Amino acid sequence: MKNTDAVALLGALSQETRLAVFRLLVQQGPDGLPAGRIAERLDISPATLSFHLKELTNAGLTLSRQDGRFVIYSANYPAMDKLLSFLTENCCAGTPCEASATACAK
Repeated sequence: MKNTDAVALLGALSQETRLAVFRLLVQQGPDGLPAGRIAERLDISPATLSFHLKELTNAGLTLSRQDGRFVIYSANYPAMDKLLSFLTENCCAGTPCEASATACAK
């Protein structure tokens, strides 16, 4: 991953509502949630949610799919994993550390 790619991903997460949306989708798992359910769970207006989902999707952190008349959003786990790997690739001077081992054990 290039620095510019990491900056784009981190930039998308650097806003409180977007971070909450992304964390909710990560917790939800690969099945994701319809936009309306996300709005209900986070108590945000549909218009506000739409804006933030667009930002997360443009950054590549979320995926969307049509399911009938609903749009289902889910976390893009490979993108998240690449960002985490980028952030920790030089961790602990190249030797395994507890932080990495703990994260991988979950």
